[in-house]
Amino acid sequence: MVNKVYSASIVGFNVYLVEVEVDIVTKVPSFDIVGLPDAAVKESKERVRSSILNSGYSFPLKRILVNLAPACVRKEGSILDLSIAVGILMCSGQVEDSGIIDLNNTIFVGELSLDGQVKYTKGILPVILFAIENGFKNVFVPEKNKNECNIVSKHINIFPVGSLKDAIEFISGKIQISPLVGEEIKSVSDNANICLDFSDVRGQNSAKRAIEIAVAGGHNILMLGGPGGGKTMLARRIPTIMPEMSMKEVIETTKIYSIAGMLDEKGIISQRPFRSPHHTSSDVSIIGGGRVPKPGEVSLAHNGVLFLDELQEFKSNVLQVMRQPLEEGVISISRAEGSVIFPANFMFVGAMNVAKDNTDSVYSSSDILKILNKISAPFIDRIDMHIEVPRVKFSEIVAKNTNSYSSSYYKSNVIKAREIQEKRFLKLGLGTITNSKIPPSYIDEVCKVSESSKKLLEVVMSKFKISMRSYHKILKISRTIADLEGSEDIEDHHIAEAVQYRVLDKIVYS
Repeated sequence: MVNKVYSASIVGFNVYLVEVEVDIVTKVPSFDIVGLPDAAVKESKERVRSSILNSGYSFPLKRILVNLAPACVRKEGSILDLSIAVGILMCSGQVEDSGIIDLNNTIFVGELSLDGQVKYTKGILPVILFAIENGFKNVFVPEKNKNECNIVSKHINIFPVGSLKDAIEFISGKIQISPLVGEEIKSVSDNANICLDFSDVRGQNSAKRAIEIAVAGGHNILMLGGPGGGKTMLARRIPTIMPEMSMKEVIETTKIYSIAGMLDEKGIISQRPFRSPHHTSSDVSIIGGGRVPKPGEVSLAHNGVLFLDELQEFKSNVLQVMRQPLEEGVISISRAEGSVIFPANFMFVGAMNVAKDNTDSVYSSSDILKILNKISAPFIDRIDMHIEVPRVKFSEIVAKNTNSYSSSYYKSNVIKAREIQEKRFLKLGLGTITNSKIPPSYIDEVCKVSESSKKLLEVVMSKFKISMRSYHKILKISRTIADLEGSEDIEDHHIAEAVQYRVLDKIVYS
């Protein structure tokens, strides 16, 4: 008699329901798994065999056939181990269903060790979210994954099990396992960011102002200057002035890290990510991919910051493939075995050394153009703001009273501006977006300017011959500056300040 239990498999960012069908017949002993399993799934035969025996049960000396349906979808990883073992024990009559839970509404996921323990397994949170969306009532998960499951435990019965024997004895009614009830969430904290504050950065008040505007409106920003100006210091402190993540953002971000196997047993991601890949990174590590696509740096930075230092040193193909996430907030990866779409809605921060050593002056326009030739114009055009970060003067370094605002000051201003944007865009039916994401069809309505401001913009466009995209970015930045001031209208000085944050336009288009 065929026995069936449910599990799940993850391909890219998608979760698929897997029906684990087990058939045991009296023939020459064998153990086969069919249904397009990968190498890790095929190896589960040995893990399951040892796990069953070391848990005190008998392994059937018969022909065991396990079918993973649907057979047209490739099954990845060790997440199916627990369901295969449970299916074999039920099919061989070693498990008495006590009726405590409805097995037809239950999903089993987890990797087994040889001694029968259920090990930490990546991708558990996406499976639980899938189970909730598809009406399942119960999910058996590894006990070591329970911290990441707490966040959604009120929507489904989540039973953490430490071993195969615990799961079987619970199903048989011999022991009790309480479902998770939303214990205190243990978040992942970045100890390196605990002591970071904008007040640590001496001078650079104009750069701090520009970053405040960039964060308030969700604008991408590029910092230009010589070594030692503080570009990296400023970049690393950007997450400290960003609003706290909403519950939706926490779940989205944790889901990505769970699939990437980067949660371990720590819990959830409740702080905005800050990713800073080295300039030698490949396009696959930045964008994601592989034979079976996995999240890359642009997805790991989702809802946070992606910082590329020494931008001109990154390979051209790496920057080219980043144009889609910069514009759309997602990254689409196509492979022979299928296509996946990973979320990649991040704030981009870049830094370039374009100043002479030991001086405050920048290179000439022709020298900057040579550097920019390494970076495509379409990529630069997708960066909202480019600012100069000059060397800090000695007087600013040794000054005792720097009058430097803390991160909490900038953060409060950012939150107020974000609240204004949220109300505006919800009223327009655009959802929760920032000024940087204003659709072109709404720019004239959201970014209304006076006649005098139009004349100023006309002079700017005439002098620098900027593109339409650059023109729209100036309007969006002006809208953010006005929001920071609590102004309903975009004034002339808002436009004038926004133009200052487009320094490359003066070089590229003049």
